[in-house]
Amino acid sequence: MAMRLSGLMSGMDTESIIQQLVEAKRTKVDNAKREQTKLEWKQDIWKDLNKKLKNLQSKYLDNMRFTSAYSKKTTKVSNSNAVSVITGENAVNGVQELEIKQLAKTAYLTSGKVSRRPELGNEKVSALTTMGDLMTFEKDGEGNEIPKSLTLTMGDGSKKEIELTSQTTISDMLTTLKDQGLNANFDANQQRFYISAKESGADGNFSFSGDADVLGALGLAEAPAGTSEEDSMKYATYTKGQDARIMLNGALYESKDNVFEINGLTFTALSETNGEKVTVTTQQDTDGIYDMIKGFLKEYNSIINEMDKLYNAESARGYEPLTDAEKDAMSESEVEKYEQKIKDSLLRRDSSISNLSSELKKVMLSGVEVDGEMMYLSNFGIETMNYFLAPDNERNAYHINGDPDDPNSSTNPDKLKGLIASDPDKVISFFTKLSQNLYTTMNENSKSIEGYRSFGSFYDDKKMKSDYDSYKTKIKDLEKKLTEYEDKWYAKFAAMETAMAKMQNNASAVTSLLGG
Repeated sequence: MAMRLSGLMSGMDTESIIQQLVEAKRTKVDNAKREQTKLEWKQDIWKDLNKKLKNLQSKYLDNMRFTSAYSKKTTKVSNSNAVSVITGENAVNGVQELEIKQLAKTAYLTSGKVSRRPELGNEKVSALTTMGDLMTFEKDGEGNEIPKSLTLTMGDGSKKEIELTSQTTISDMLTTLKDQGLNANFDANQQRFYISAKESGADGNFSFSGDADVLGALGLAEAPAGTSEEDSMKYATYTKGQDARIMLNGALYESKDNVFEINGLTFTALSETNGEKVTVTTQQDTDGIYDMIKGFLKEYNSIINEMDKLYNAESARGYEPLTDAEKDAMSESEVEKYEQKIKDSLLRRDSSISNLSSELKKVMLSGVEVDGEMMYLSNFGIETMNYFLAPDNERNAYHINGDPDDPNSSTNPDKLKGLIASDPDKVISFFTKLSQNLYTTMNENSKSIEGYRSFGSFYDDKKMKSDYDSYKTKIKDLEKKLTEYEDKWYAKFAAMETAMAKMQNNASAVTSLLGG
């Protein structure tokens, strides 16, 4: 880089002079940066709009173009404390009678309180306590201990012999019971066994049998008739497992877990009805279909209003993105307001916005043939507002008559809900075909175009990116030329200063020779 002198000899403000000389070229750099900034903002606006358009397709149209999306049914019961019902797609409309005969129960055993043999003292029993601490073990003629046994019988009739020795701990016994598919625990605080089946139903029943001294020591013996309340603490209490049973339209059904899946409906029994008949009514879910159509229109309206606003935006003529120096002279709020003015106008009269918006509006306005009859959104009580009453850029939005959430149409008669209830097939047919047409149109407008548009994009994203990258190269070249141009002028002024310095030196030498 050339040496940059600052008018030491000439006394000239060479810095200011050079800056004025290169101002035109600097303006070219600034203008290119401004255009690049506007293109970046334009890309951001399109990206956001494109995301909303794709969401409309995936969230609504992708489902609503198939009749299965409208297969919404609901079931009401006359006694929600007795039963809850989940309605499947294949449920049949109609009224049924239900009676809950009995609820499922889980087999559960609470043992009597266990204790050590009296001669061993009153120390509490724990999981590490051995069977020898609870009962005596006899020996054979050779002095070998004779094991004891406990028989566990499961609900399917299978049996398990549990061998007990004096060294078998309570923990060992619990492990054996768990291996047989039971839940088993010993509560040291209560000094009791708590044993249950892992699942409800009659199949989970179990029982213990064996020598009376073994059952008694483990608290597993049943209380004899006439046992007093105080003495009952020594004996086991058993709750038998049972299947749930219901009567539906006179037919008996059984389930081990209170849940019954019958002809598209899932019943969960909650309490016995004791002879009471519960009415179960399955019908078309008019609210579900209505809410889906309402949600679709809300999303569509938001997008079409935004597109109209972008296309009809006020001109920002005379506004250009600010340079860093210009931003420094303004407050943050002033900069934000200034730039927003430009951003709001970037898609004004944009051809892509115009074409896409027109295509969408055309589909919504066009009729759909249903059973040989041309029908329109207006036939279902869905209309745009009066042109002169509608707010700016909201004239193409649709309103459902009678919608309580829409102040513009809430007082009008509700036609859509009535048609969903009285003639759901006609409603489904119309909106299925309308959604298909809209989905196809959106696909056509988001096809891939070589060098211009990616698949699924409603704007020329490839072209914009290419143009943005071109600006990067252009700005880099302009900045290089600007630097070279500055360096050239600095070099010229430096040469002038050097020449003037030599002249000054020569003049001083002559003056000295002349005795000056």
